[in-house]
Amino acid sequence: MDLTTLERLPLWIDGRAVAAHTSRYGEVTNPATGEVIRHVPLGDADDVDAAVAAAAAALPAWRAAPSLRRARMLMRFRDLMETHKKELAKLVSQEHGKTLTDAEGSITRGIEVIEFATGIPHLLKGEFSENVGTEVDSFSLRQPVGVCAGITPFNFPAMVPMWMFPVAIACGNTFILKPSERVPTMSLRMAELLKEAGLPDGVFNVVPGDKVAVDAILAHPGIKAVSFVGSTPIAKYIYETGARNGKRVQALGGAKNHAVVLPDADLAFATEALIGAAYGSAGERCMAVSAVVAVGDAGDRLCERLADRARAVALGPGDAPGSDMGPVITCAARDRIVGLIDRGVDEGAMLVVDGRKPSVPGHESGFFVGTTLFDHVTPQMTIYREEIFGPVLVILRAESLDAAIDLVNANPYANGAALFTRSGYAARRFQEHVEVGMIGINVPIPVPMAFYSFGGWRGSLFGDLHVHGMDGVRFYTRGKAVTSRWPNDGSAAPGFHMPTMG
Repeated sequence: MDLTTLERLPLWIDGRAVAAHTSRYGEVTNPATGEVIRHVPLGDADDVDAAVAAAAAALPAWRAAPSLRRARMLMRFRDLMETHKKELAKLVSQEHGKTLTDAEGSITRGIEVIEFATGIPHLLKGEFSENVGTEVDSFSLRQPVGVCAGITPFNFPAMVPMWMFPVAIACGNTFILKPSERVPTMSLRMAELLKEAGLPDGVFNVVPGDKVAVDAILAHPGIKAVSFVGSTPIAKYIYETGARNGKRVQALGGAKNHAVVLPDADLAFATEALIGAAYGSAGERCMAVSAVVAVGDAGDRLCERLADRARAVALGPGDAPGSDMGPVITCAARDRIVGLIDRGVDEGAMLVVDGRKPSVPGHESGFFVGTTLFDHVTPQMTIYREEIFGPVLVILRAESLDAAIDLVNANPYANGAALFTRSGYAARRFQEHVEVGMIGINVPIPVPMAFYSFGGWRGSLFGDLHVHGMDGVRFYTRGKAVTSRWPNDGSAAPGFHMPTMG
C-alpha cells in the first residue's frame, strides 16, 4: 500500500491496515508549503480497545517464542529499514520538514537500537546460585510485562518510536504505538516493514491520535507499561495518570540543554559544533543546545563567530539541495517561537541575529523561522526559562567554570549539557558536578549509543528508568526469583519456624 497517496490514513491493528472507529480526523501538513497532504484518524477509546485486544491475543505465543526467534525477526526488520532508508527519510522530511540528511541520520540512530535489541537474548539471562541452602538452589528470571504502549512526539517520527518498540518486542511484549498526529505515516510504514520481516499479527499496532487516544491508553486496564517522550507538563501528566492506574511508566520531558565554552576552547571547532546543535532540525530536538554559557573572556569572541555562522545557514525546504535548515512543524509553532523572540527583545536581551522574517522564495506559506541569536541573556528572562523548541540560541555569561556549573544545576530541566575545553581537569570537574542525565565533552549533542540509556534528571524525566540500553530491558521486563528444592521421598519438610538457609 502506498500510504503517501491516501487521502485518509488507516490504523494498523492485528497485522493489517484497518479503518478507524473514530469519526474525527486531523490534517497532516507539509511544513515547507503549508499544504494539507493527507488526513489522519484521531483514535478514540474504541480504537485503542481494538488494538489492545489484538495485542493481548498475540501475547501468549509471542512471549513463549524463543528469544532468538524474536531477535532474528528484528534482524530482518533492521535490513528492511536500511534498504528503504532514503525512501523513509523523504517521508520524515515531508511531514516534519527537516532536511533529508538530518532525517536519514535520525533513522540510522533508530536502526542502532534495533541492532542493540537483536542481542537481547544475552541480556535476558538470569542469575543462578547453587546450594544457597542444603540442596536448595536459587535463580532469577526476567519476563515480559505484557501489552506495552508508546506515545511519541512529532520531532523524530522514526527514531523515538524505535527507542521503544524494538526493545519491548525483543523482550517478548506486544506493543501499541500512538505516534504524533502531525507525523503519523512513518509509524504505519514501519508496521508494514515489520510484517514483511515476519512479525506475527497483533504484536505491533499503530493508533494515531490526540489526547483522547492518550487518555484511553492511560486508562486501559489491559496496558501494563507506557513509554512517553514529549514536553515536561505532558510527561508529568502521563506519569501521574499512568501510575495512578497501576501502570509502569517512563516519561521523558523537556529540556534546556547548556553548552559551556571555556576561554581555552577551540572556538572555531566549538562554533561549528554549536551551530549544528542549535539550528539542526530547526531546533526541534530535545537534545538541541539552546543555551550557551560563555565563561570569562570567551563571550565576545564566541558571539561574533556564532553570529557570522548563523547568518550563513541556508534556510529552505528539507528536500531542496543545499538546505541546512527546514521549517518548524506548524503555523502555531512558528507564531509561538516568534512571540518568544519578541518577548526576549522586550525583556532586554541583545538580539544579534533576527530570524523573525525569513525569506524563502516560492515557499511564502511555509512555517519558516530563521536562525536567531541572543546575547547577554539572564536566567530571569523568558527565553531562558522556557523551552523554545525552535531555532533560537541564547548566550549567557559566567565568570568561572564553577559559576557556569551552578547555572546549569539551577535550571529546572536536566537533560543534557556539554563542555568545550582543552583542559582535562575542567572536563573531569564538569562531568562530576553537573547534575544532568547526559554529558558531552567537546560533543554538543551527547545522545548515547543504543547500548547506553537515554534520559535526563529533574524536570526532564518522570520515572526512574531511561529508554533503550539496559534501562530499556529492565523497563520492559519484570524480575522473578525462584528458590527450589528437590527432596528425596521421606525427607523432612520445613516446620513452623521461619525458613533459613544453611
